[in-house]
Order: sequence, then C-alpha cells, then structure tokens
Amino acid sequence: MRLVFFGSGIFAVPILRALAPHVIAVVTQPDKPTGRKMVLTPTPVKMVAEELGLAVHTPIKAREPEFVDWVRSLEADALVVASYGQILSQKLLDSATRGGINLHGSILPEYRGAAPIQRCLMDGKPETGVTLMQMDKGMDTGDMIAIETIPINLKDTYATLEPELGELAAKMAAEWMPRIVAGDYPREQQNHDLATYAPKISKEDGYLNWTDDALTIYHRWQGLYPRPGIVLPTPNGVIKLAKFNVLSSTADELPGTILSVKPQVVVAAANGVLELLEVQPEGKPVMAATAWANGARLAVGDKLQPI
Repeated sequence: MRLVFFGSGIFAVPILRALAPHVIAVVTQPDKPTGRKMVLTPTPVKMVAEELGLAVHTPIKAREPEFVDWVRSLEADALVVASYGQILSQKLLDSATRGGINLHGSILPEYRGAAPIQRCLMDGKPETGVTLMQMDKGMDTGDMIAIETIPINLKDTYATLEPELGELAAKMAAEWMPRIVAGDYPREQQNHDLATYAPKISKEDGYLNWTDDALTIYHRWQGLYPRPGIVLPTPNGVIKLAKFNVLSSTADELPGTILSVKPQVVVAAANGVLELLEVQPEGKPVMAATAWANGARLAVGDKLQPI
C-alpha cells in the first residue's frame, strides 16, 4: 500500500502508528504558537512522524494547486485523513486511486464537523464511536464503510476519550485499508436527514451559570476538560471548575447557595448539588476548593450566584 496520511491531533496519532509502514508522506498543520509564552509548537502527528522517520509536509492551504499536483505525483493508493483540520478539495481527493478515506470520531451522521468528541460528551450521550468513510466534497457527508461504537461513562473526559477513540480508529484502519486499496469494501450512503453538527469549540462554550442543571454542568466539563474548561460566576469574579462531583442529593436552596465548606465545598445548582474539589480563581493557579473558600471567607448560606 502507498498511503498519504493527513492528520494533526492526538486522535490521529495511533492511526499513523498503525499505518506507518505503508505511509509515504505525512501532511499536518503548520506549527502554532501555544501557551503564555506563545512557543511555536508542532502538532502531535508531526512529532510522531518525525520519531518514525517519515517525511512531513505542513502546507498552509492543502488546496493550493502546487500542493495538489505534488500529492498526485506520489501516485498514492489512498489519502488517509484523521483530525487534520482543513477541508480537502475534490481535486486533492481525486489525486489518489481510492480517494480520501476519513476516520471520524463520531457515529455518523451525528456530529459532523470539527469537534465531534467534545460535543458528544457535552450533550451527555451514552455512546460514541468511529466512522470509517469515503470522503467527498462535503463536510463528513461521504459514504460510510464501517462503524465501531463504545459506551461513554461519567468518568470520561475529552482528555481520556480522544486517545481511546484514536486507538479504536487505528484498529479499524489496520483492518480495512488493505481491503480499501484492493477495492473490496462496502459503501453505505448516510441518512442526511438525521445529520447533526459539531462546530469548533470556543471559550464561550464553557461560560455556565449556577442555575444550569447540575448534570448539564458536569457533561459540559467532560467535553471541555482540560481546555478550555468551564467557568461559573461568583460575586468576586468567575472560577474555573478543575475537579468536582455531582452528588445524587438535591437542595431546596436557590442555585449558587453554599451548603457546606467542610470537609468539602458543596454548592446547590439546578436539579442537583456540586461538590467542588479543585477550582481556579481568575489569575490564580488551581487550588483546593476548601482553600479557596477559606481565603474568600465563604460560609454556609452565602450565595455564589451574582445578583
């Protein structure tokens, strides 16, 4: 097999490792500045590709004619795409014998788009999976080849689920790519009427309120951990919830009311109670919620919900 691999994120890393003996070139997003010091940082895929000794290319726009011509000159059997970050043109897809084969982190046609894993967690779905599909010019609209599913539990976060789905995708790629290159594979059209979308994550997605349902807050945290995280307002500014539990009990007090400060900080939300374990006040490091409450002189009955 002669494969050109397009990928950038952590989800794509296990897939690249599984297909590495057959990969003739790796295409990934350009290095980007990250962190407070804005250090220029390569993608996870680039780092692994260099570790494996594979040729890496980082076009700013993969649809540029010169780049498309170069890919065509490789005479690849297929383009394998996973968590790449750019939409591939039809001309680029047509540059390989079997076109573009995408591994997408959702059960299509649900959660088409840039953030399927995060959005699925944020919505509190009971399961997710990976769809292996034939790419077309649309956004995740191509024919499906295979789907594998896994359950989601309350301990899952984006930080744990993304690599888990990546490992599942790697097994699917190793199993299916020889058949795809040989032209021996099924294709099933998606039911476009059932499609949902997973737009790119923004910081605003993590702006919540104590009047939100407790499970809604928790599911949002699952999808946005570790970045960008979720924040809730207090009279002294917002706090980021770094670690917390949703208790089975409910409270008669108004949402945002402190129910306990020792041994743990417990706060009422709508339809539930939050046990705060670690928080990060604005401009400060992550700390134990009890230390934060003590420093802020909070007491039972105080209201965190700003008026």
